[in-house]
Amino acid sequence: MTENEIKLKAIAALTALRSGVGADYVSDLLGEVIPDHFFVPVDADAEEVGLSVLGQLSQPLSALITGFVLAFEAVADAYDETDPVEPTEEVLQTLALAIARDAE
Repeated sequence: MTENEIKLKAIAALTALRSGVGADYVSDLLGEVIPDHFFVPVDADAEEVGLSVLGQLSQPLSALITGFVLAFEAVADAYDETDPVEPTEEVLQTLALAIARDAE
């Protein structure tokens, strides 16, 4: 799967969640970006296997995160253009404070 296809999966997942599609569908959609198998050297020790798997996971996960960030930026920009009472930065700060309170 290409980097752009993975970014599109992230955007599709967000769109599906906002449309009321079930979480199982979204989970399956996002799961498609994770490789079905990993290639590791035959004579690799545990550290080499771990590094090989990590390397093969990092590219699709990075693309997925990039897709989420691109989608967020597009929505935040559109929201902020409406001159909201509470701009995106304040919404995010409120969310961060709520999460921090819940963690205590």
